[in-house]
Amino acid sequence: MSKKNKPTNQKEMSFIEKARRTQIVECAIETIAEIGYAQASLGQISKRANISKGVISYHFANKEDLLDQIAIEYYMAWQSYIAPLIEAQKSPKEMLRVYIESNLTFIEENRKHVIAVIEVVSNKRTSDGKFRFASDHDETILLPIENILTLGMQEGIFRKFTRSSSRVMALTIRNAIDGFTLELMKKSHLDVQEYTRELVTLFDKSTKK
Repeated sequence: MSKKNKPTNQKEMSFIEKARRTQIVECAIETIAEIGYAQASLGQISKRANISKGVISYHFANKEDLLDQIAIEYYMAWQSYIAPLIEAQKSPKEMLRVYIESNLTFIEENRKHVIAVIEVVSNKRTSDGKFRFASDHDETILLPIENILTLGMQEGIFRKFTRSSSRVMALTIRNAIDGFTLELMKKSHLDVQEYTRELVTLFDKSTKK
């Protein structure tokens, strides 16, 4: 093999490996969404992907590594989708509206991934028994809401919040969005637009100065 061809082949191999990893993660998501966290063995995932367990082991250290990737990729996709939409808004009121709307849209369009993440986050624990994603998940999810509330307060658009009450409001907004997730899992034909309008109206009134 010539030096001229080697970089090209390396790039092709990197692309193939990336595509294979993506396929494995997607099959893991579908498997967990269908049969749950406890039943989603590497055997079940490899069967769905039509590959051997050895191929999964080549790309992921173990099942835990693969399950971590499901949550990590979901958060990265969520952030990439939500952040630009919020940053494009000119007022905190619109930022809050878009935060709610875009979250519900993202959840609706990624139902299987959402179900898989809920399963992983609810079940995966560290060696000392603590939930694997609990603390990091709370802070990264709540901080954007708290920042919007703080900005709205500074600009005189939102009512005054203390540090504690800002956290309460952020939690309430996030829990309402997560509640939508659970409702959507139970009712596949849920009127998402009506649900979204009601949440936007509710939090517009509760944050208004």
